[in-house]
Amino acid sequence: MVFDAVIRWIDHNPEARKQEIARLLNCIRLGIITTRTFIEKVKPHKYVKECESAKSIVVEALRLLCDLDWDDQRTADPGNRMSRPRVPHELLFVVGGWSGGTPTNLVEVYDTKADSWVVSRHHDVGARAYHGCVTMDHCIFVIGGFDGVEYFNSCRVFNVVTKVWSEIAPMNSKRCYVSVAELDGLIYAMGGFDGQLRLNSVERFNRKTNQWSFITTMNHRRSDARATTMGGRIYICGGFNGQECLNTSEYFDPSTSQWTLISPMRNRRSGVGVIAYNGMIYALGGFNGITRMNTGERYCPTKKTWSTIPEMYSPRSNFAIEVIDDMIFVIGGFNGVTTIFNVECYDSKADEWYDAHDLSLYRSALSACVVRGLPNEEDGKNVEWEENGDGDGTAAAATTAGADDNEDDDDDDDDNDDDDDDDDDDDDDDDDDDDDDDDDDERVFRTRAHSGTVSRRNVQSIQCEGRGFKGHWLLL
Repeated sequence: MVFDAVIRWIDHNPEARKQEIARLLNCIRLGIITTRTFIEKVKPHKYVKECESAKSIVVEALRLLCDLDWDDQRTADPGNRMSRPRVPHELLFVVGGWSGGTPTNLVEVYDTKADSWVVSRHHDVGARAYHGCVTMDHCIFVIGGFDGVEYFNSCRVFNVVTKVWSEIAPMNSKRCYVSVAELDGLIYAMGGFDGQLRLNSVERFNRKTNQWSFITTMNHRRSDARATTMGGRIYICGGFNGQECLNTSEYFDPSTSQWTLISPMRNRRSGVGVIAYNGMIYALGGFNGITRMNTGERYCPTKKTWSTIPEMYSPRSNFAIEVIDDMIFVIGGFNGVTTIFNVECYDSKADEWYDAHDLSLYRSALSACVVRGLPNEEDGKNVEWEENGDGDGTAAAATTAGADDNEDDDDDDDDNDDDDDDDDDDDDDDDDDDDDDDDDDERVFRTRAHSGTVSRRNVQSIQCEGRGFKGHWLLL
């Protein structure tokens, strides 16, 4: 019990620490302990009784516990800070993508501790795919993309705390298959496809002035590449130049405003996932001009060389990638036949891949970002309850729709882009068959916390019950 830990801490130096009891009580979810335990153990404790500030907390807790006992529901009041589960310190957001032959505006959120996805009620008004996402100050910036008809230079921002979508200044160029990164409070949009040409231009967004400005162009034209940041530099790898998939990589140093080529990757990769992780640049999956890959490699800036890592379980291109809970997560994508909704995570310490919980919706051309440091002291009005599983039913409907994909993700075909049409099949998730009829409910969940394997469904149940609730409090 957390209260016991508080008392032990105070007991180590009572005279200096006992005045902290009120502040510490405010950090305890008193509403989830039993009324009997509270009355017998918390309320009469000498540190609590001696503190005037603690008395109002005791009164508030007693009222809540009596109400919960009356309703016979220990977690009945989601608006009360004393009983609601903690908002995770960091959450993985997945935004948009291509599913069922059309773009989607669906937003899903993942909590690693519960291995569970929740469908957010706060979708943007417009759907888009082949866009980029970055996060700053609890805000998710959605950059460029494509909706099946229009190539976007528009940019949207979602405030995770206030749950409000808004517009920021548009880019100077339309960009789908765009690579994006945030460095030192500035957002960079690199390369992409404007409906006619693959681009090597780069522009940078200053949030303070709400303006985009062009900077030094890259050495190569790149659409469907991916970018990441490490050591004060922006690294971009792979992509498609309109003729071939690329194995080239380069970095931008803002102190010199120059792009510098580094050693090429071992494989050509378009629709690649690129992420900085534990001092290395990882390049995973993608399309090499022949097949979708499950291979991966990583670049060591010190040795200036690429080396291979273990293969993913599933080949994929045009997937989302992020680091959360000190692991790389790869999410959704296209496997060469159909869009997929499965998720894997890589642990560099174990040098091994594990299955994680599937998305609610089959999709590729999606983007992801991690929002960290979410506040736990939000007013109850800023929090919504989502049940595990299908929640309000949106997720179930979305999964069914995704399973019927007969998808042509080639946005250049929609554009009638003459000789680029066939080439750009290398970029994206074309010719999706109706093969997604497998029942994934009993897919095995592999985890470091368990020897052997157990049903993923059972793992999720165990984890949620262990946390004392059957759902998530999310600022969504």
